[in-house]
Amino acid sequence: METRDARRSLLRLLGAWGATRSLLLLFVLKVVVFPGPDVTSDVSVIYQGWYEVLRTGAFPHQDVTWQYPPAAALAILSPAVLPFLDYPQAFFLLACLADLVVLGLLARAGTRPGRTLRGARFWVAGVPLLGPTVYARYDVMVTAVAVAALLAGARRPRVLGALAGFGAMLKVWPVLLLVGVRRRTAWVAAAVTAALVGAAFRLTMPGAFTFLAFQRDRGTEVESLGALVFHVARHFGWQGRVLLNYGSVEFLGPWVGPVSRAALLLTGVALGWLLLWRVRAVRAAPATVVDAAFTAVLLFTVTSRVISPQYLVWLVGLAAVCLCDRTTRMGRPAVLVLAACGVTVLEFPVRFADVVASDPLGVALLFARNGLLAAAAVVAAVRLWRSTVPPAAADRAPAGADRPREASPSS
Repeated sequence: METRDARRSLLRLLGAWGATRSLLLLFVLKVVVFPGPDVTSDVSVIYQGWYEVLRTGAFPHQDVTWQYPPAAALAILSPAVLPFLDYPQAFFLLACLADLVVLGLLARAGTRPGRTLRGARFWVAGVPLLGPTVYARYDVMVTAVAVAALLAGARRPRVLGALAGFGAMLKVWPVLLLVGVRRRTAWVAAAVTAALVGAAFRLTMPGAFTFLAFQRDRGTEVESLGALVFHVARHFGWQGRVLLNYGSVEFLGPWVGPVSRAALLLTGVALGWLLLWRVRAVRAAPATVVDAAFTAVLLFTVTSRVISPQYLVWLVGLAAVCLCDRTTRMGRPAVLVLAACGVTVLEFPVRFADVVASDPLGVALLFARNGLLAAAAVVAAVRLWRSTVPPAAADRAPAGADRPREASPSS
């Protein structure tokens, strides 16, 4: 009976995934028009332009919009495996395939003893809330690597490390998957994989690491937490401008530099808190590592100078992995992220013109979205700390007295 119920649940999940993803494909293929600006231009113009350069054996190192680690070239070049389709069509189908891979990984994990399909359901529901942007960026491919890494880590720490290292060469943030991992083999595998991938691109393709300089020069993007200062200030006479700068719509003008540096300072504070947590944490539950990864990515997303809509794909994927485990403490932060996804699609692309103009509706949507993400980050951090760091009284106990045997690296 349980097997039959599980099959029915999986069939319902697959049916819901098929219905929602068919609609996303209709949007990106422009069979059905989605409200707001065209989100597919990044693929048809920017990605395809990079594709033409990468095919020559070099990185687009003179293009300031190229701000990605070297392995991102693999995602941009991936439509070449479908030469019978136009570049945008091939990219959208591959993004959809990555989405399906994530569902398969979560469904497989959710049917194991002691696990649950909540994570797979969360993924099915969360992705379409972000609208067609999901398939018009390569972030869903990176998320598939991150999900595979965390789900493999329980039994194969080297695989977790290798995939995290490879993911970091795709888009940096997957290195945060290792925050809660104490197995040295995972860290060594990550370092070796990242070094080998980086060296391979450095030796074979010019301009592999020019992205570092372009990232350094970025400002405050209009959707970030710091941007709220300028959205409000514009109503009180602030004389700055909103321009397309380094590949994103950013604020330029008085006080933008200090606010951007404040964002970097907050990111440093988040890193310091994570290091302190790492030192103080002595208790481990089966979900500790995935909870820590989700919390770390939340903190770095909220404090970033850029909070693009596609960043929420990362959070949906990591939250889904957390929810596969019944012992996770990330249920409430996951719900807050889901709510943020629903607001995000309203601020981009539906009402993005209001955001750029700092109109009241656009500002309200940004306050709501960023407020939900900030709340999720705070709640996640508090829950992670309380579940792993003993009370002050316990700190005075003899060394090792309360230390249980360490849980598995992807717990």
